[in-house]
Amino acid sequence: MEATIQPTTSRRNLTNLIMTSVTAVCALVAVTILVLILGYIAYQGITSISWQFLTSGYKPLGEGGGIGHAILGSLILISLASAIGMPIGIACGVYLAEFGDGWFARIARFLTDTLTGVPSIIVGVFVYTLLVLPTKQYSAFAGGIALSLVMIPIVARTTEEMIRLVPISLREGALALGAPQWKVTMGVVLPAAASGIATGAMLAIARISGETAPLLMTVLGSSYFNWYLDQPIASLPVEIYYSAISGNDEESAKAWAATLVLMTLILAINLIVRFFTRKKA
Repeated sequence: MEATIQPTTSRRNLTNLIMTSVTAVCALVAVTILVLILGYIAYQGITSISWQFLTSGYKPLGEGGGIGHAILGSLILISLASAIGMPIGIACGVYLAEFGDGWFARIARFLTDTLTGVPSIIVGVFVYTLLVLPTKQYSAFAGGIALSLVMIPIVARTTEEMIRLVPISLREGALALGAPQWKVTMGVVLPAAASGIATGAMLAIARISGETAPLLMTVLGSSYFNWYLDQPIASLPVEIYYSAISGNDEESAKAWAATLVLMTLILAINLIVRFFTRKKA
């Protein structure tokens, strides 16, 4: 009996060692590639970064224009999309996780999964047909709607999965104390899943922050500072796109610098949310 157990244990240990090593190598390769990409972008863009570059708007070539208007536009678009998409996505995820057992929930789950894989250009064409053509006006509002449609399925599915990970004992304990289902969901389940939901929200924000195609169809772009939601507005992805295809060395350097700023903005948002949603010891 001992002779049989010993080879089996040895094989399991060997298999565990091999799979752990393969996983570690894959993780190292992924991290190395990420570091190389980030390092190259930083190397190309850091020389063009300055306070004037970050705060000034468009200027003719050779006069040192900046991307301040694009930063402002991106913040407005992300805020607008988040204000629309996050409540809808979280509410949808809560419904699917806590109450969604019927035919309607199955259809909603299927549509959510389908929307997750829809190319963003399709979303842009849809919003262009729905809002831009009837009003004959590109606008920040149309861009915010398009980005929110990209965000909703990501937030919904992440919220559903995070809520399903909450231990059933928490729900049973609250229900045993006489709390109604909606209070259990709002006061117990959602706070327990808040960190995971926030992570999913950050994934959605990171996704929409770099979207260009929907904005080309709905926002169009602008060379000036603009706060109005019913007019075209600048954004970092569109600014990067136009600068990168210009064929001019100065504009190419501007595109690299704007890319670095966009990546730094996404990283900052992630760090801030992680800080406020961290679990207290």
